[in-house]
Amino acid sequence: MALAKLSNVLISDSLDPCCREILQAGGLQVLEKPNLSKEELLTQVKDCDVLIVRSATKVTADIIRAAERLQVIGRAGTGVDNVDVEAATRKGILVMNTPAGNSLSAAELTCGMIMSLARQIPQAAASMKEGKWDRKKFMGMELQGKILGILGLGRIGREVATRMQSFGMKTIGYDPIILPEESVTFGVQQLPLEQIWPLCDFITVHTPLLPSTTGLLNDSTFAKCRRGVQVVNCARGGIVDEGALLRALQSGQCAGAALDVFTQEPPQDRDLVNHPNVICCPHLGASTREAQSRCGKEIALQIVDLAKGKALAGTVNGQALSSAFAPQTKPWITLAKALGLLLHTMVKQVNGSIQVSTLGEPLQNAGNYLTPAVVTGLLAGAAQKDVNLVNGLLLAQEVGLKVTLLGSPYRAVGSVQGSTPVLQELNGATFKQLVPLAGTLLIYRAKASNPSTLSALIELLGKAGVQLQSYQSSSAVGGEEWSVVGLSSALQNLSELKQHVTEAFQLTV
Repeated sequence: MALAKLSNVLISDSLDPCCREILQAGGLQVLEKPNLSKEELLTQVKDCDVLIVRSATKVTADIIRAAERLQVIGRAGTGVDNVDVEAATRKGILVMNTPAGNSLSAAELTCGMIMSLARQIPQAAASMKEGKWDRKKFMGMELQGKILGILGLGRIGREVATRMQSFGMKTIGYDPIILPEESVTFGVQQLPLEQIWPLCDFITVHTPLLPSTTGLLNDSTFAKCRRGVQVVNCARGGIVDEGALLRALQSGQCAGAALDVFTQEPPQDRDLVNHPNVICCPHLGASTREAQSRCGKEIALQIVDLAKGKALAGTVNGQALSSAFAPQTKPWITLAKALGLLLHTMVKQVNGSIQVSTLGEPLQNAGNYLTPAVVTGLLAGAAQKDVNLVNGLLLAQEVGLKVTLLGSPYRAVGSVQGSTPVLQELNGATFKQLVPLAGTLLIYRAKASNPSTLSALIELLGKAGVQLQSYQSSSAVGGEEWSVVGLSSALQNLSELKQHVTEAFQLTV
């Protein structure tokens, strides 16, 4: 487990009271401070282990640098574009979200937007409030038989699909991750984007805001669309290029748009908001009592489970850390970190390359958590104080350590016996008995069957007042053998022993 004890939680956005109640019942101290300025947040975040936000708080790199104790950022919702995930990862801070918390609310809002576009409901309601009775002005269309293009087929996209199918709409879509065989099961035919544009009567987007999705609908793609297409964005501002959308509305290429999100919130440029064919809301996708309660409850339960070491869910940047909570993987992660520390103690450097190999079916897909664990051990030995399973691979890249398949002149082989990590082999020398990798260990290489080495060691331990707790030796390779000695505490000086051995080093696991 890479995180220290979690005790203090800061909630910097308005959340359902159940969030605070669950956290407090789980033994955590909670401070609620919504609507903080950046300067106030910089002060408050210094003393918290966990920061919980919705979308209003912007957790920038400055905030993360100022957070001396921060270990977890919990986003009560799906998107994390208000959190600098890269800066958090570099500092070893876990970022969590609640991906399912607001899915239904966002999907239902999207469906309402599609129906409102088809029948111009908001415009008709506004006209009535002005004392008018314009039945002819608000001629709409049926949804039966119309084609809905859904870009992004995750939780929200598929919920939209199943609901709009009940109106008789044909649903097509695109997602680079979801397999076409899977999307068929919820009634969506996947097509390439170039084929989707000219087919759709309506297009709705449900992707995260990434460099690859920014401006997904732009001047070029609008030109490829069927004239009169209608567009819905209840995902993230910026996926639809707002300037291109306004031009498409002005030319009639786009007949209407429904927007719940904007590039800048609240939007300063009112041209889109004021356009007669645009329906807009102030980012209400998750603004239902049910979604707020669900998101607050889910993020609180996730953090309590994390604090108690039970489980880790909703991780954005700590997939390797998730495995550290599974009983069957914990010992293997401990072993991998211990082997990494052992290799660093032998090699005394962290640049170069390292090969991580596993044997046996249970470890067939374990590379995603064992590799970061080995790297964490290597970097911890190099005095990287803040290294953990969240940032290990990133920090390894920065110090020039490449995890490759090129191999290494140093080799350590280990396994798990019960729940104890053990060393089996070191640089080709197999240990006669498995060596538990725990406590303070003295490891040295010397000529095989040389009694003077052990005598010198016992004399050294006697002088230092250090007890010998265990002793294992390996088979001989090239006339030399490895010995691993368990000690009650580390020796202050190995110079006397090094006169009798080829190499010697200590480590504490």
